[in-house]
Amino acid sequence: MKRQIPVYQPTLSGNERQYVLECLDSSWISSKGKFINLFEDGIADYLGARHAVSVCNGTVALHLALIALGIGEGDEVIVPTLTYIASVNAIKYTGATPVFVDSEEAAWQMSATDVIAKITPRTKAIMCVHLYGHPCEMDSLGQIAKEHQLFLIEDCAEALGTSYRGRKAGTFGDIATFSFYGNKTITTGEGGMVVMNDETLYERCIHFRGQGLAKYRQYWHDVIGYNYRMTNICAAIGLAQLEQIDTFLEKKQQIAQWYRDGLAGTGYTFHEPVGDVYHSYWMCSVLVASPEDRDPLRTHLDSLGIETRPLFYPVHTMPMYSQKYARHKVAEHLGWRGMNLPSYPGLTRDDVDYIINGILSYKPKTSHAISAHK
Repeated sequence: MKRQIPVYQPTLSGNERQYVLECLDSSWISSKGKFINLFEDGIADYLGARHAVSVCNGTVALHLALIALGIGEGDEVIVPTLTYIASVNAIKYTGATPVFVDSEEAAWQMSATDVIAKITPRTKAIMCVHLYGHPCEMDSLGQIAKEHQLFLIEDCAEALGTSYRGRKAGTFGDIATFSFYGNKTITTGEGGMVVMNDETLYERCIHFRGQGLAKYRQYWHDVIGYNYRMTNICAAIGLAQLEQIDTFLEKKQQIAQWYRDGLAGTGYTFHEPVGDVYHSYWMCSVLVASPEDRDPLRTHLDSLGIETRPLFYPVHTMPMYSQKYARHKVAEHLGWRGMNLPSYPGLTRDDVDYIINGILSYKPKTSHAISAHK
């Protein structure tokens, strides 16, 4: 019988059940209850940030962050084209215009050089996305934002636990967002978090998150707000997951090393850390030699029961964002050649060896032949 290895699945081996049952027994199952504050404080403490505001998913975390910064119609936000669609859609939700930049070839993150080239008088913010668990070049991006008086937003949906020069991702910008979807490093099922140090931004996020409810007048709403609150049950799961984050991250490092060792000396390029960084390996990813081989390889692995994912398609190539012709050559080259491998903490060494053997048993269809393993 062939194995079935998903690309990701959550590990729920801690206090998740106990905390959820406590919610049920106490009847605190909606957006009030002790686990909301415990989870928010836990995330803030883990990152070394002053404030954290829980929300119902990672996409609304981005929208809330943009709204709190006052970004809207007429503004431009610089964003990498090689990202998940939510980063870009959230900008459009505000009425602002996303301006795409290319990627760095080695780290796969947004190009600081291209960011500088895309700044205009309408630019209001830079949204950096720490893709697949590798941090962006934060010294350069921070300096650019400072020199041009721009907001710096960190999309850390894939980067909880990631560090740049010893400092956690999510603590460099004016505001940062996280996702706790079922396939993230820690999960609440659906959920997100907005993180900041500024007191005013914190108050604005709380205000907009809760339907624009006035602080000192019951059932009086003084802005158009949103119902973006997290439930106590989701926060309970999140707190139990956060208690295990060091274990999850250590296992992900081990899995990455297994892939690295198994693919050494082949034509497959593993996503390595670049510079003084901690790559948290939300997803372990590889590039094939030629775009023509990526999808056939994925089909081959699927026949062996191994699920994979393509790298994100560059957003500027999607119909709603491609009205004007543009080229972002590095992002396109990565997007067409890359794929994510199974990366969840429950993988065993035997599982990874099976996956590697599956990759190396594929016979490329193109002239860009992959060399035999060792």
